[in-house]
Amino acid sequence: MDETERIERRLKLHDMRVLMSVVEAGSMAKAAQRLGTSQPAVSRSIADLEHTLGVRLLERSSWGVEPTPYGHAIIRRGVAAFDELRQGVKDIEFLADPTAGELRIGCPEAIAAGPVLAVISRLARRHPRMTFHVATGVAPATYRGLIDRTIEVGIARVTASFDHESLHAETLFDDLLAIAAGANNRLLRRRKIELTELVNERWVLAPTGSLSVALLAEAFRASGLEPPPATVVTESQSMRNRLLTTAGFLTPIHGFALAVLGKHPAIKPLPITLPITRRPIAMITLKKRAPSPLAEYFMESMRAIARPFATAHAAPRRARQT
Repeated sequence: MDETERIERRLKLHDMRVLMSVVEAGSMAKAAQRLGTSQPAVSRSIADLEHTLGVRLLERSSWGVEPTPYGHAIIRRGVAAFDELRQGVKDIEFLADPTAGELRIGCPEAIAAGPVLAVISRLARRHPRMTFHVATGVAPATYRGLIDRTIEVGIARVTASFDHESLHAETLFDDLLAIAAGANNRLLRRRKIELTELVNERWVLAPTGSLSVALLAEAFRASGLEPPPATVVTESQSMRNRLLTTAGFLTPIHGFALAVLGKHPAIKPLPITLPITRRPIAMITLKKRAPSPLAEYFMESMRAIARPFATAHAAPRRARQT
């Protein structure tokens, strides 16, 4: 029996779970409370694990415990192992009852209110016992959630040359930024508008750091103009929409969001094209994590929902994997 096989036979999932609980809790006493066991039992599990692996996994001090580099290494693999086991249980449950299941999704707020909302609405009508957890945030947060296995599918804007050692992306469609106005805005009577005519308009923008604001600034600078100053800055999409329809403001809006608002006659795009703002929207998953049956079902529905978006934005591209 070689060393690896000896360790595999002696390594216990229970001891791994105890180690992860100790690190999460910051102390053996707190971990024991969470696990409903005694502190000596927790200490014994850690000691057995360290003996099996032949290295120290925890640094103990008056401040509590922290994982050593060896501890970090085994915990990272332990998280993946427990995640795969949980996924296996969920796969069995879904196969036993395809009308139910639970899926965790990550995406920016605008995408959550656009294509993700469209897919979930479709699936929820067909399968009311399915549960969806949608974590909204910027793309890096979605990437981290995938790597940490707290979400299973991410939808985000990516660069055309997206390349990540742990993630792969499937391009759904290319999105193009638009400038939205209320349906009664005088500018909508025009057949064509130049950016220079919009510099002195009243703008309501998302906070600095928002991709829509960054793309708008890029479009203005590409035309030799300074980006317009914001009269109102707010994270609230509903407030931005109200200012468009009641106070004559303008705001940048993503093309897919306009498609969702297509039946909302109060908000319309101005007759102006911002080609430099085109960005791919992609479906992102963890390379070494096999999608669950529910995730596959969601992803196939997302592809179907994305086809009209791709057509609406012209220059659609074939879905590709990076």
